[in-house]
Amino acid sequence: AALLPAPHSAFAKRRGGRGAGGTMTDTRRRVKVYTLNEDRQWDDRGTGHVSSCYVERLKGMSLLVRAESDGSLLLESKINPNTAYQKQQDTLIVWSEAENYDLALSFQEKAGCDEIWEKICQVQGKDPSVDITQDLVDESEEERFDDMSSPGLELPSCELSRLEEIAELVASSLPSPLRREKLALALENEGYIKKLLEIFHVCEDLENIEGLHHLYEIIKGIFLLNRTALFEVMFSEECIMDVIGCLEYDPSLSQSRKHREFLTKTAKFKEVIPISDPELKQKIHQTYRVQYIQDMVLPTPSVFEENMLSTLHSFIFFNKVEIVGMLQEDEKFLTDLFAQLTDEATDEEKRQELVNFLKEFCAFSQTLQPQNRDAFFKTLSNMGILPALEVILGMDDAQVRSAATDIFSYLVEYNPSMVREFVMQEAQQNDDDILLINLIIEHMICDTDPELGGAVLLMGLLRTLVDPENMLATANKTEKTEFLGFFYKHCMHVLTAPLLANTTEDKPSKDDFQTAQLLALILELLTFCVEHHTYHIKNYIINKDILRRVLVLMASKHAFLALCALRFKRKIIGLKDEFYNRYIMKSFLFEPVVKAFLNNGSRYNLMNSAIIEMFEFIRVEDIKSLTAHVIENYWKALEDVDYVQTFKGLKLRFEQQRERQDNPKLDSMRSILRNHRYRRDARTLEDEEEMWFNTDEDDMEDGEAVVPPSDKTKNDEDIMDPISKFMERKKLKESEEKEVLLKTNLSGRQSPSFKLSFSSGTKSSLTSQSSSSNLPGSPGSPGSPGSPGSPGSVSKSTSQMAAITTKGGLVGLVDYPDDDEEDDEDEDKEETLPLSKKAKLESS
Repeated sequence: AALLPAPHSAFAKRRGGRGAGGTMTDTRRRVKVYTLNEDRQWDDRGTGHVSSCYVERLKGMSLLVRAESDGSLLLESKINPNTAYQKQQDTLIVWSEAENYDLALSFQEKAGCDEIWEKICQVQGKDPSVDITQDLVDESEEERFDDMSSPGLELPSCELSRLEEIAELVASSLPSPLRREKLALALENEGYIKKLLEIFHVCEDLENIEGLHHLYEIIKGIFLLNRTALFEVMFSEECIMDVIGCLEYDPSLSQSRKHREFLTKTAKFKEVIPISDPELKQKIHQTYRVQYIQDMVLPTPSVFEENMLSTLHSFIFFNKVEIVGMLQEDEKFLTDLFAQLTDEATDEEKRQELVNFLKEFCAFSQTLQPQNRDAFFKTLSNMGILPALEVILGMDDAQVRSAATDIFSYLVEYNPSMVREFVMQEAQQNDDDILLINLIIEHMICDTDPELGGAVLLMGLLRTLVDPENMLATANKTEKTEFLGFFYKHCMHVLTAPLLANTTEDKPSKDDFQTAQLLALILELLTFCVEHHTYHIKNYIINKDILRRVLVLMASKHAFLALCALRFKRKIIGLKDEFYNRYIMKSFLFEPVVKAFLNNGSRYNLMNSAIIEMFEFIRVEDIKSLTAHVIENYWKALEDVDYVQTFKGLKLRFEQQRERQDNPKLDSMRSILRNHRYRRDARTLEDEEEMWFNTDEDDMEDGEAVVPPSDKTKNDEDIMDPISKFMERKKLKESEEKEVLLKTNLSGRQSPSFKLSFSSGTKSSLTSQSSSSNLPGSPGSPGSPGSPGSPGSVSKSTSQMAAITTKGGLVGLVDYPDDDEEDDEDEDKEETLPLSKKAKLESS
């Protein structure tokens, strides 16, 4: 079934218009483009000016709509000779572009609609007097012949005795679009609906159930004709309750429904503020009743063919648009509304009604097109909606506060800058406690819902307000600086208060589920701030010692909260900021992480993986200060972990770093090697790098390789002596490894509270827990080179990676191929390529 919507004029009460250039344009051709979405609702695609011209690409006359805002093309549609176009309500042209793509052009003026309609009819060879240019579906030749022989549909006389005949006629007309069209025209022209409703009263008086059942089928069938002109009659003040009455007598139900009783006695219309405009009041009543018919009276839409009730959806949609427009223009109404909202003398029940009305008013505004929504929220802003919300949020009534929060969410989603501007202005006059944002934070913290549904919503709004990304589009370039400065000065202490109150000891003072959820929400926002706020959050964290307090939550029994705390630290480390790094080292803030890692034991879970990933990031990114800090203070607690090579890799980084500090000649040697390699052809280097990555790692397990004498170059011989000295120092170092480690605690430095003691073996113990407990990766587990406590396992691993030997003696060192990418980073790289790989590359 083709779509036959008929929206109300979308340009009611508008006069004139401006084009993209800002000059007055011909309002006759001013249109709005609508498309029907999957929910059978009309989506506004924009306002522009329509024209018809020949488009070479489409090979035919086409309709073009260019946006009045920027001149962009909103619509380009070829006038297809076989497409069924419909003209409705004198200002609407509707058609189906494809099987499931329906379009409507809503004209500001009837004259413009008539002009475009004539163009369409001209292309299709139709008389412009018709309201539809094509049959909507192909019918058989017999049906066509019948229709041609009977140009009009003759309705039976509207009598009680002929109700069954009328019902059969309506039912038989529904499958054929052309017959539906003729039936609708006949019903319109003869005032038939009002006559049927008169018979309805007779049937009810006589308790004629059979007649009432026939009337139900007739009225339901009229709904399925999908005609706006018929809806105008059915939904008029004098008819709508009788129409609802007819729909109470569904033959499939044993008893009739009491819809009219509900609408007249149960459902009460409350005027929280008296509405003086009778047209507006009637429109509100009508919309409520039609919505009730759609939701409660008619059978579910799945019973009908697709699109059969699309016009009913459109009728409700455009009614809501008109209601919002009429209320918005009534300044006295809005002035009274906000005056009573903020008046202390207003009783609680009345205020609740006022807030609920305002909430529904804002919800209705979502049906407006963008420019009208702009005007709507500007009107509310000028009326003082934000000061009013501030007053409401400070009240005791939870329902009122909840509704006010919903209104606040509409404002933030629409225009966060407007909210920011307001709160910064009020900060100059009010104390921090009664600032709007602080009230929002307090409601978030005090949410009584066990699942914290309200707190989650409020946290999302706060995130929107502090997001620099939506500050960039404003005309005020200083908004980011000013607002973030304001937020950290006046609001951040309120947000972090629960976190600081709960982390005064070594473990959370309250660790129930609801508290953990709240703290996780706060941490999520703080993590967002670390990522987006640079120096504001850095100053706050370091001055208030926030990270140390956050890491107390690593001891929570709730894994999700411990992971939130870890994620917060991981985000800080990810910035690779030396200010943060010095703060972490000075306060020994890896201690809670290492404790949590060891307490996690042999469990292979998210906590285990997340902690290892943090240390792996430090190793891969070669963050020297943190590498040294971790190895110097926590190596003995981590050395037995060999199911991953992360910690041994960190140790290697640390040792290479110390070697460079102790032997500056090594740097010059590496520079010579690097220059030697750069002299090779760039293409050859790329080939060698590819071969390096394809080399079988199993070949290197023993850390030795045979290098043919022919692979020794003159450059290798020239630098033999420095390398020999270097390797001698390495051997000496291996034999004295424990002494070197013991000396890493620098004199005069604060000692960590997390102390390490050495036993006769390579095991380590913690004051809080012995590391001899089962660590992940027990001896013999896959990927472990040996038993975690096997003598010399660390030094062997280190020597495999750091020392480069051959059976024929020492040959040379080269950097990893990764160092080729940037000259200025080469000297910072600590890893070296085993010579066996080098030999393979050159011998090939």
